[in-house]
Amino acid sequence: MLRPLRWAIFFKGPQPLLGALLVQGSVERLITLNVNGQQRRVDVMKQETLAFTLRYKLGLTGTKLGCDRAACGACTVLIDGVNSYSCSVLTHTVRGKEITTIEGLEEPDGTLHPVQQAVLDEGGFQCAFCAPGFIMSMVAMVEANPNPTREEAAQALSGNLCRCADYDKILTFAMRAAEYSSPLDLHV
Repeated sequence: MLRPLRWAIFFKGPQPLLGALLVQGSVERLITLNVNGQQRRVDVMKQETLAFTLRYKLGLTGTKLGCDRAACGACTVLIDGVNSYSCSVLTHTVRGKEITTIEGLEEPDGTLHPVQQAVLDEGGFQCAFCAPGFIMSMVAMVEANPNPTREEAAQALSGNLCRCADYDKILTFAMRAAEYSSPLDLHV
């Protein structure tokens, strides 16, 4: 049985008498998330996953729900630069962290991220359901290892599944992405 810890009064707007009973194990519902460089206020339930919040509360539908049990990678986002399955992360646990979705990769002027450009230049995905998850994992890969071998790329992307089994083409994207993400050689 949950017991009240204490009474707390929260003053909001013109109604100073709003009160709330704080309960042991409770979580604040109205939280601020840093998503794609923007502070977003959202009302979340204690058990709500980040994937659900992104898709259905913030309208960022690039984050796909595939298996909903951290097995396919379709819901991959970056949390403080680390690729993470958003279907297995509770939203309230990422307060104060930087969340990047597929929608946040494009520059304000419309310039694609080097990984997105590599995928486009290589002909894109077959059905593209897995594309956002793979692209987010590739972004994390090139940040961690700007010059991966094909085997290292395969390992870095091993947490993502492609329903079309187009892995050879996906690894080609990854290698092109690494090439595009490498610092320019300034030697003449």
